[in-house]
Amino acid sequence: MLSTVLLYAAAVIVGLSKGGLASAAAVTVPLLSLFMNPVTAAATLLPVYVVTDWIGVWLYRRSYSRRNVRILVPAILFGVAIATVITPYTPESALLLFTGGIGLWYCVRVWLARGVTGQTTARLLPGLFWGTITGIASFITHSGAPPSQAYLLPQRLPKLEFAGTVAISFAVGNLVKIPAYWSIGQLDGLHWQLIGGLALAGIAGTFAGRWLTGRLPEALYMRLIRTLLLALSVLLLVKGGLQLLG
Repeated sequence: MLSTVLLYAAAVIVGLSKGGLASAAAVTVPLLSLFMNPVTAAATLLPVYVVTDWIGVWLYRRSYSRRNVRILVPAILFGVAIATVITPYTPESALLLFTGGIGLWYCVRVWLARGVTGQTTARLLPGLFWGTITGIASFITHSGAPPSQAYLLPQRLPKLEFAGTVAISFAVGNLVKIPAYWSIGQLDGLHWQLIGGLALAGIAGTFAGRWLTGRLPEALYMRLIRTLLLALSVLLLVKGGLQLLG
């Protein structure tokens, strides 16, 4: 019962992220990884991501950075290709450590960046680097938000333009992950009736996220997400470290 509740909570959070609260999805796979394999968790949530992605694209179809999308999408696809090759040979302990490490890195990066006020532009090489890391992290644990934000946040894009850029870039990347997941057997044995319910919960979350984007104080929202992500990341690092040590 608890696992089902957490699955539905994760689906709603995915929807919230696609509705504009982009950082929220970073906690979903770490949350589910507490009781299931990280890649299995990612595969279970993938249909929810795909459905909610395209609703997000529709919601933000007039607000996005064309140059950033042109840079990020090819890089994300390249990262997905890399992850498709390496994931079947990666032990669960390494996946747990990777998932927790991404979350912890994001929290530390935000802490170190406090007080930084500079603004960057959409540069090709940084975009290709962070986009490739985004594709790898997104494939393995749907943790693509931290590396993509490492590239996008310093540009200080308008809130809706930022949300639209993320929505379009991840919509293409997640769609390509369907044949990639199928090729390594990660879609085998999934409970599709449950996933249908999760997709509906994700859709509701998407519209709620769009509504909240314009109303929720950003500082409060980010503080809550980072606190939860930090706690989950530490738990996963401990769990992965114990598995690695046997």
